[in-house]
Amino acid sequence: MDKHNKNKMLMFSGFMKNITLVTQFGLSLLMPLLMCLGACWWLVTKVGLGAWVYIPGFIFGLGSSFMVAYRLYLSVLKKEEKEKKKRTSVSFNQHV
Repeated sequence: MDKHNKNKMLMFSGFMKNITLVTQFGLSLLMPLLMCLGACWWLVTKVGLGAWVYIPGFIFGLGSSFMVAYRLYLSVLKKEEKEKKKRTSVSFNQHV
Protein backbone atom coordinates (compact mmCIF):
# COMPACT_ATOMS: atom_id res chain seq x y z
CA MET A 1 0.00 0.00 0.00
CA ASP A 2 1.55 3.30 -1.03
CA LYS A 3 1.63 6.48 1.02
CA HIS A 4 -1.19 8.18 -0.91
CA ASN A 5 -3.66 5.35 -0.27
CA LYS A 6 -2.66 5.22 3.38
CA ASN A 7 -3.41 8.95 3.77
CA LYS A 8 -6.77 8.44 2.08
CA MET A 9 -7.62 5.62 4.47
CA LEU A 10 -6.62 7.72 7.49
CA MET A 11 -8.73 10.64 6.29
CA PHE A 12 -11.69 8.34 5.63
CA SER A 13 -11.45 6.74 9.07
CA GLY A 14 -11.28 10.19 10.70
CA PHE A 15 -14.30 11.28 8.68
CA MET A 16 -16.28 8.19 9.70
CA LYS A 17 -15.32 8.73 13.35
CA ASN A 18 -16.63 12.31 13.21
CA ILE A 19 -19.86 11.26 11.46
CA THR A 20 -20.42 8.62 14.13
CA LEU A 21 -19.93 11.15 16.92
CA VAL A 22 -22.32 13.65 15.34
CA THR A 23 -24.95 10.94 14.83
CA GLN A 24 -24.57 9.72 18.40
CA PHE A 25 -24.86 13.27 19.69
CA GLY A 26 -28.04 13.86 17.68
CA LEU A 27 -29.64 10.66 18.89
CA SER A 28 -28.60 11.45 22.46
CA LEU A 29 -30.52 14.70 22.24
CA LEU A 30 -33.56 13.28 20.49
CA MET A 31 -34.32 9.89 22.04
CA PRO A 32 -34.94 10.84 25.71
CA LEU A 33 -37.30 13.61 24.62
CA LEU A 34 -39.21 11.26 22.31
CA MET A 35 -39.42 8.60 25.02
CA CYS A 36 -40.83 11.08 27.55
CA LEU A 37 -43.35 12.42 25.05
CA GLY A 38 -44.29 8.84 24.14
CA ALA A 39 -44.88 8.07 27.82
CA CYS A 40 -47.04 11.21 28.06
CA TRP A 41 -49.04 10.14 25.02
CA TRP A 42 -49.58 6.71 26.61
CA LEU A 43 -50.72 8.33 29.87
CA VAL A 44 -53.18 10.58 28.03
CA THR A 45 -54.66 7.89 25.76
CA LYS A 46 -54.65 4.80 27.98
CA VAL A 47 -54.91 6.16 31.53
CA GLY A 48 -57.01 9.21 30.73
CA LEU A 49 -54.87 11.96 32.22
CA GLY A 50 -55.19 15.48 30.88
CA ALA A 51 -53.05 17.05 28.22
CA TRP A 52 -51.18 18.99 30.93
CA VAL A 53 -48.96 15.88 31.30
CA TYR A 54 -47.11 16.89 28.13
CA ILE A 55 -45.61 19.99 29.80
CA PRO A 56 -43.66 18.19 32.57
CA GLY A 57 -42.91 15.37 30.13
CA PHE A 58 -41.34 17.84 27.72
CA ILE A 59 -39.33 19.48 30.51
CA PHE A 60 -38.08 16.13 31.85
CA GLY A 61 -37.29 14.99 28.32
CA LEU A 62 -35.21 18.09 27.62
CA GLY A 63 -33.42 17.75 30.94
CA SER A 64 -32.50 14.14 30.32
CA SER A 65 -31.46 14.92 26.74
CA PHE A 66 -29.06 17.60 27.86
CA MET A 67 -27.73 15.39 30.64
CA VAL A 68 -26.95 12.57 28.21
CA ALA A 69 -25.41 15.02 25.73
CA TYR A 70 -23.26 16.54 28.49
CA ARG A 71 -21.98 13.11 29.49
CA LEU A 72 -21.16 12.34 25.87
CA TYR A 73 -19.33 15.66 25.60
CA LEU A 74 -17.29 14.87 28.73
CA SER A 75 -16.36 11.43 27.40
CA VAL A 76 -15.19 12.92 24.09
CA LEU A 77 -13.08 15.48 25.96
CA LYS A 78 -11.58 12.71 28.08
CA LYS A 79 -10.69 10.68 24.97
CA GLU A 80 -9.08 13.70 23.31
CA GLU A 81 -7.11 14.50 26.45
CA LYS A 82 -5.92 10.89 26.66
CA GLU A 83 -4.84 10.96 22.99
CA LYS A 84 -3.05 14.28 23.51
CA LYS A 85 -1.26 12.93 26.56
CA LYS A 86 -0.32 9.79 24.63
CA ARG A 87 1.20 11.86 21.81
CA THR A 88 3.17 14.20 24.07
CA SER A 89 4.42 11.66 26.60
CA VAL A 90 8.01 10.50 26.49
CA SER A 91 8.65 6.88 27.29
CA PHE A 92 11.73 4.72 27.58
CA ASN A 93 11.84 3.93 23.87
CA GLN A 94 10.77 7.36 22.61
CA HIS A 95 13.35 10.02 23.33
CA VAL A 96 12.88 13.71 22.71
